[in-house]
Amino acid sequence: MKINHIYQGDSLATLKTLPDNSINCCITSPPYYGLRDYGVDGQIGLEETPEQFINKLVEIFREVVRILKDDGTLWVNIGDSYSSHKDCKSVGQTLAKGTSRETAHEMELGKSRVRDSKMLKSQGYKNKDLIGIPWMLAFALRADGWYLRQDIIWHKPNPMPESVQDRCTKAHEYVFLLSKSQKYYYDIDAIKEPATSTDESERDRDISKLNNTPGRTRMAGLKTNHYEMKNKRSVWSVPTKPYREAHFATFPEALIEPMILAGCPKDGIVIDPFMGAGTTAVVAKKNHRNYIGCELNEKYIEIANKRIDSVKVNLEMFT
Repeated sequence: MKINHIYQGDSLATLKTLPDNSINCCITSPPYYGLRDYGVDGQIGLEETPEQFINKLVEIFREVVRILKDDGTLWVNIGDSYSSHKDCKSVGQTLAKGTSRETAHEMELGKSRVRDSKMLKSQGYKNKDLIGIPWMLAFALRADGWYLRQDIIWHKPNPMPESVQDRCTKAHEYVFLLSKSQKYYYDIDAIKEPATSTDESERDRDISKLNNTPGRTRMAGLKTNHYEMKNKRSVWSVPTKPYREAHFATFPEALIEPMILAGCPKDGIVIDPFMGAGTTAVVAKKNHRNYIGCELNEKYIEIANKRIDSVKVNLEMFT
C-alpha cells in the first residue's frame, strides 16, 4: 500500500488491493448520477437506472468499510438528480456538484453510452421528479451495515440562479457521516466554533417547576451561559470555489477540513476513492494527515499532484 499516492484505475479494483483495517477515514464525493460523461471507460454515474448507480456505490463502499479501522468513519457528499423526459433529448437533469453554477445540467443524448430518458420513465420516475439520490444512498449504506450517524447540510451562500419557475433555487447538498462501528474516532474539540454569547448570568435549572417531577430539581449540565466555544452545527455554510484548471466541479477546501480534523487523527490516513482534482489530499497534507486516492483519469491525477506539490511549504508549521 502506497501512502500519499494517487492510484490510477477503477476505484473498486484499487480498493480490493488495500489491506484490511488500514485506513482511518474516508472522505469523498462520487460522480453524480447523470451529470456528465468524463470520457473514461468504467466511470460511475452513467448507469441505466438510479438503483444501478446506488448498487455500484454500495459495492465500492463495502470495500471501504473493509479497509477502515474499527473506529473509522466515512464522510460522503452526494447531490441529487431530476428525472427528465424531454422528447428523449436528455437523460436526466443533475444539480451541479460543488460548482458556482447551480443550474440543472442536462446531458446531451449521445454523450451517455448506456442510458436514455425512456429508461427513467420505465422505472417509475415521472418527468421533473426529484429522484432522491442522497437518501437512497444513505439508506442503502445503512442497510449494508454502516452506521448512519448524521446528515450534514452543505449550505452554499453563492448559488447561481436556476432557470426554473416552479421551485426554489437549489442552494444545498448533503454530506453524510457514517461509521464502521457504534463507537468511532471523532474529535469534537477540533471543529468547535466560537460561541456567539458569553452571558455570565446564572441559569435556573430547577426543572421541577417545568414538569412537576419531585425529587429531581436540578438539570445536569451547564449552570451558566459562559462559554467561548460551541459544538459545530449540522449546517455548514461554505461558498463554492471552482478550480479553473480542472474544468469540472471540485470540493471547496473549507468543506473538507472539518471532516479531516474530526475524522482522522494527526498522522493518520485519509482515503478518497474518487480523488478528482485532489482537494481531499491537499487538505489532508495541509493538516498533517496522510492520503491515498483513486482516480480513473490520468489528466486529473496530474492536476491533483500539481496542487498537492504546491502545499509542501505549509507543512513547516507541523514539524
